[in-house]
Amino acid sequence: MSQSRWASIRLHKAKADAAKNANFTKLSRAIIAAARQGDPDPNSNFLLRSAVLKARAAGVPSSNIERAIARGSGLAADGREMDSLRYEGYGPGGIAVLMDILTDNRNRAAADVRAAFSKLGGNLGATGCVSWMFEQKGVVRVSDKIDEDELMLAVAEAGGDDMTVDPDGANIVCDCAALERVSFQLATAGFEINSSALRWLPTTLCSLDDPQVVRQAIALVNKLESLDDVQAVFTNFTAEEEVIELALA
Repeated sequence: MSQSRWASIRLHKAKADAAKNANFTKLSRAIIAAARQGDPDPNSNFLLRSAVLKARAAGVPSSNIERAIARGSGLAADGREMDSLRYEGYGPGGIAVLMDILTDNRNRAAADVRAAFSKLGGNLGATGCVSWMFEQKGVVRVSDKIDEDELMLAVAEAGGDDMTVDPDGANIVCDCAALERVSFQLATAGFEINSSALRWLPTTLCSLDDPQVVRQAIALVNKLESLDDVQAVFTNFTAEEEVIELALA
C-alpha cells in the first residue's frame, strides 16, 4: 500500500474517530444535564432515562454513562462538587446567547467562554442581560418521514403547544411539566422520538442579513458548544435560507 493511500486511510479514520468522540461527548453532556435537573435514578427521571437510552443506542459505553450520571449528580471524577451556572452574552450582530454550564472550576469556565466571545466577535455579559429574551420549554424531536396532519392531531391530543416541521422530522414544543406525557403519547401513537429535552427558546428574534455576520455567529456557537464545561448553547438569531447558504459556502 502506498504511503499516500495509507495516510489517506489514517486521516479518514482520525476524522471518523473525532466525530464519534464528539457525539459521545454530546450524549454524555445530555445525561449530565438531565441528572442535574432531577433524580439521578433513570427509573424516576424521565429526562435522564431518555438521555441514557439515546446514548446506549449510539454505542456509548456503560462506564461513560455511569460517570456522566455521577457527574450530573454533583460530583466530578475526583469527588469535587460541580457547579451549575448560566452564562449570557451578545454575539456578532447583537444576537443573544445563553449557555448552560456545568463545571468543577468556575474560573476556567469563565475564561474559556470569555475567550471564545472575544475571538469571535461577541461579549460575555452580566447575569440577566439576555435571559429575558428566552423561555424554557419542553421540546420533543420526532424523526423520519411524518404525516403532518396526523402529527398535528396527535400533538393536540397529547397537549403540545406548537410544532415545526422540516425535511428530517419535526420539533414539538410543550410546557416543561408536560414533556413526559407528550413524549409518551406521541411514541404510543407510533411516532419515532429522537429526543426529549428542556430547552431555552427565544421569545425575541434577532434577524441577520449579512452572510459574514451569520458565519461569525455560527462559528461562535460551534466554538462555545465545543468547550468542555458548556452543556448547551441557545441563541435568538435567525436568517433567510439564502443568507445562511452564502454564509456556509
